[in-house]
This record gives sequence, C-alpha cells and structure tokens, in this order.
Amino acid sequence: MEKKVQRNFLWIALLVLGTIWILARHNQVTPYQTDNGLIFGTVYKVTYQCDQNLKAEIEAELKRFDGSLSPFNDTATITRINRNEDIVPDTFFTNVFRRSMEISRETDGAFDITVAPLANAWGFGFKKGNFPDSAMIDSLLEMTGYEKVKLSDEGKVVKTDSRIMLSCSAVAKGYAVDVIAQLLKKKGIRNFMVDIGGEVVVHGQNPQNGPWRIGLNKPIDDSLAVNQELQAVLLVTDLGMATSGNYRNYYYKDGKKYAHTIDPRTGYPVQHSILSATVIAKDCMSADAYATAFMVMGLEEAERVADAHPDIDACFIYTDEEGKLQTFLTKGMEKYMK
Repeated sequence: MEKKVQRNFLWIALLVLGTIWILARHNQVTPYQTDNGLIFGTVYKVTYQCDQNLKAEIEAELKRFDGSLSPFNDTATITRINRNEDIVPDTFFTNVFRRSMEISRETDGAFDITVAPLANAWGFGFKKGNFPDSAMIDSLLEMTGYEKVKLSDEGKVVKTDSRIMLSCSAVAKGYAVDVIAQLLKKKGIRNFMVDIGGEVVVHGQNPQNGPWRIGLNKPIDDSLAVNQELQAVLLVTDLGMATSGNYRNYYYKDGKKYAHTIDPRTGYPVQHSILSATVIAKDCMSADAYATAFMVMGLEEAERVADAHPDIDACFIYTDEEGKLQTFLTKGMEKYMK
C-alpha cells in the first residue's frame, strides 16, 4: 500500500514538473535577431523575432538579387539586357520592370527606368560623363522614355532603340527590402524590420511590443551624414516606406547647384523646392518609385498626385520663399506622426 502511494506521488510529481516545463516553454519569449552588412553600396539592417539566426540565408537572397538588378555587376540580368543579349529575364527583373512601367504611366513619365543615359551624362549614374550641353541632352532624349521598351509575349525585353539602357536604381533597393520581408514571412516570422539604405519594411511589433519607430532625417546639407538630425519620428507597422532626397547628392558648376534627381521628361536636373519626399505604401518597391517621382514633379504636382492616390501617404519637406523648412503631409500621413 505504501509503495503504491509512493508511485502515485511520483507520477503526480512528474506530471506537475512536466506541466511547469511545458508552460515555461510556452511563455518563453522568442529573442530578436539583428543582422547588419553591406549590399548595393549601402548598409542593410534586419531585425526579426526568431530563435535562429538567418543572416546566411538573407545574404544569399541579396546576392541572388544583386545578380539580377545591379548595373555594377557585369553578369547581372540588367547588364546583359543593356548589352542587348537575347535572354529571358529572371523573376526579380520581370517584377521590377512591370511595376516600373505601371508607375511610369501613373506619373506621366516622372518615374522612368530608361533615364540611365541622362543620369550618366550628368555624372549621377553608374558611368561618369562630362557636363552635357543642350544638343547632347536632345540626342539622349531620343534614346530614353518608358514607352520605348516593353516585354514581349515570350517575356523578353524589346527596345525601339538598341541604345536604350535600363537602370532600376530608383526602385531596386525598395524591391530588395520587399524580397527579404517575403523571405522572413515564409519562415513564419511575424515581427521584423528590414532596412536597406533607408528603405524600410516593418511588420508586427518591435522588441518593446509596440509599433516600429522610424526617424525622418532633417534635409540639411550634411553630405557625410554625420549629424543625422531628425525632422520627425513615425510610428509604423505592416507597411513599406522610402525616402528620396536632393540634399546630399549634388554638385556645383559655375555657381549653380545641380541636384541628382533628373527629370526624364526634360533631361535636366530638377530645380524644385522639395528637399525630400517620404512615401508610405503597401510595399517598399512602390514607395521607392513614388518617392523618386515626387522629387521630379515638384511640390504642387506632387501634393496633388499624393492626395489623389488611395494606396499611398506622403511627407514632403521643402523650402518656402524665405528659405525656411516647411512640411506637407497627406491626410493619412498624420496618423503615423509621434
């Protein structure tokens, strides 16, 4: 009888200990991982809640992406297309191309991935050129324009002029962020932030169980990005965000300041009052492209397009007639402000 009581007590003790262990495992908080590195000539940072580190897989995906869309990669898909090789593009390229064409049409050509020869001529592309004159600009405009390139039924790029060159630099970083976000989602990860050179996708909660905090840099002439003064802090989740700005990438010639944003429609650098455009969208690729388009448009047209577009919100920082910083927010943007 006594042995039976002892056995029962032992089973109860084991059951209690097992229950405690199961509850402890259930309540154990999964740690956040943070990976950093260099890609596309900039810095990436990925923070995600997972019990294992995924840096190797993240970098493998980024390397695969680089092999598709980097104009600095001699064997990349986009480089081979610019050399007019007869190839069927990969999925990365095709996705960027199709979305780029859609946004080009929506923005009346303010966004255009055929702008590469013009950017190169002004010294802001992946090939450096001399300061162009009006005759050179006119000749370059003959080989630019999103209407002059398309995908065939077989999925190949068709150009109306073999000299047409494509550059996805204004949208590739944003799409790369989306690609890594999709990788994390496939792993079942619900809480993460992916940041590549300031283009961001956030999902779920941050390590403090709240929305993610993303700072907007004050657009001041700080070419080395030493000061990093913030204009505002956004509280965001489950979205993509991108910023385009003219306040760091520029040069002077004959006393005139030339911004790095080229208007594909005129062939010249923009001379608008907008210093930076931040766009929030469902995906980072779209946010990246619209941010570039708004820098091209100028304040009045950008405000009109942003307010009329149901799928995006925007913040424009610009200078008024007295040279003071001003901010324009779409109605939907205000809810993200701290």
